[in-house]
Amino acid sequence: MSDGLLERLRRGLGLRRAPLLHIASDVGEGPAVVLVHGIASSSVTFQNLVPLLEPRHRAISIDILGFGRSPAPEDAQYTMDEHVAALDGTLRSLRLREPFVLVGHSLGSLIVARWAAEHPGALSRLVLVGPPVYPSPTEIGDRRVRTRVSAYLRAYEFLRNNKEFTLRNAAVLARLLPIKNVFEITEKSWRPFVLSLQNCVERQTVVGDLARVRVPVEVVYGTMDAFIAPGSLTVIEAMRHVTMHRVEANDHLIRKRLARVVAAACDASTGSGGQDGSASDSTTSR
Repeated sequence: MSDGLLERLRRGLGLRRAPLLHIASDVGEGPAVVLVHGIASSSVTFQNLVPLLEPRHRAISIDILGFGRSPAPEDAQYTMDEHVAALDGTLRSLRLREPFVLVGHSLGSLIVARWAAEHPGALSRLVLVGPPVYPSPTEIGDRRVRTRVSAYLRAYEFLRNNKEFTLRNAAVLARLLPIKNVFEITEKSWRPFVLSLQNCVERQTVVGDLARVRVPVEVVYGTMDAFIAPGSLTVIEAMRHVTMHRVEANDHLIRKRLARVVAAACDASTGSGGQDGSASDSTTSR
């Protein structure tokens, strides 16, 4: 179906066109790598990664719907469909001719997994960084993992229902982080934060989405990532097309050590090899 026909169909059904997202940076030359950040953040998430990609890649950083400098429509519900539609329109506007690498961090990893599932053939590789994988507790057989995931979901519900507590503590945490503006929950971003948390993180479909992806998937995560429930990654680790990279002594942020592993995972699709030292930073298993 052509873009023009899609647009006429939208108008006939009274649907608005998904807004284009802000392209925060577009640097370097070579095979494209598109970077999509997570909730309550912006493309500053990738400040340690972009310099590693730029010598061999065209590195494109995108702000997700409602965050950074991207639009935050008043009527948006920040569902996964809306996040993916906005990303899709933005990727189309870039007119990338060759299969590219798509990288998502945190919530961004859930968004790019859905997009990849719906666009077979568009990618050479999918890279998920710190994915917050929370299967429905009713679908988790291991009692310990079920208890842990349930605790995370209750914690997120508490944050959504206690605005003043969340804003106050988010401000404290933001001041303590070594990367400035990488985590911001403010009055301005409260609605995108709450609805994205509820509709995309808590009601996620990432396991089913990854099962439909037809390209290699690299999953990179830190051993100290507080947003990954112990045992929750087991279900995607078992998928044949998924390779896991565990980075010691790294939390949820893309610090320099983790950035080297992510850059190597992106380079794997071009055969150009990883950054020096990346192998010692990660443990890989199928």
